[in-house]
Amino acid sequence: MATVVDLFTYPVKGCAGTPLDSTHLTPAGLAHDRSFMVVSTDGVYRTQRRDPRLALVRPTISADGGRLTLASAERGSGDGGDGVRGGDGVRGGEDELHLDVTTSAPRRDVDLFGATFQGIDQGEEAAAWLSDFLGVPSWLVRVPPEHDRKTDGLTPGTSGYADSSAVHLLSRASLTHLHARMAERGAPPLAIDRFRPNIVIDSRPGERPGEDWAAAPHAEDRIRRMTIGAADLGYTKLAVRCAVTLVDQEAGARGGPEPLRTLAGYRRAAGGGVVFGAKFSVVRPGKLSVGDEVAVEEWGDAEA
Repeated sequence: MATVVDLFTYPVKGCAGTPLDSTHLTPAGLAHDRSFMVVSTDGVYRTQRRDPRLALVRPTISADGGRLTLASAERGSGDGGDGVRGGDGVRGGEDELHLDVTTSAPRRDVDLFGATFQGIDQGEEAAAWLSDFLGVPSWLVRVPPEHDRKTDGLTPGTSGYADSSAVHLLSRASLTHLHARMAERGAPPLAIDRFRPNIVIDSRPGERPGEDWAAAPHAEDRIRRMTIGAADLGYTKLAVRCAVTLVDQEAGARGGPEPLRTLAGYRRAAGGGVVFGAKFSVVRPGKLSVGDEVAVEEWGDAEA
């Protein structure tokens, strides 16, 4: 058996995550996950692969999604998504910006991995703050209510501005195993935020041998259907890893060749790419909480 030990949502694609004790799992993933995206003046998405300083932007969003705070981890943090000080966009000093989120502003075309979607422009205050912080002209957009993206994989679904499927799940056993292999190379362990998971699971203490499936590295690769809390999820595909995993999330800069160097030696998928963790679509929305049991309804063969 396994339980949920961490939940993370990433309100702004490419920016820092927010740890949660509980949340609602929507058809597009954890509430507000990747609902916003930073884009260039041409509408092309910004990513830590090219703009690693995105990792230093700490977004906080109110429960209803109406208030967004952008805070700089480099220069200090704000007072949370509910600490709005009036106006449509109000600077709380250079280190933070409070926004009233709009869904009625003009739409603009945005490019995500070559696919064209729509984004709601969040205004010049947000654009100025992000452009100043990142050092390149940038705009902030929000997923429009009419967003109807279809994601691929074994279980089709939808998502906001995520790379693909709605939910990324990773087990602590997989991370521990990676760290052991890295130690053989003399490399230190990495924080789990390098992999930007939404759900982290771990084995339950006291399980009898043979029942503790979550203690095995990469057991998440074989899950095809599962229930967590009040929600059901269906497997889509393995999570192919990219250069974002090389970015030190606390420094906002590349930190060296790990973990890709080590993963390349034992986690290459048959279809190509280095994989770590698994992605899922939301089959039935519902509440998720840290401590929820992970009940696997169907297993399959691992693809790596």
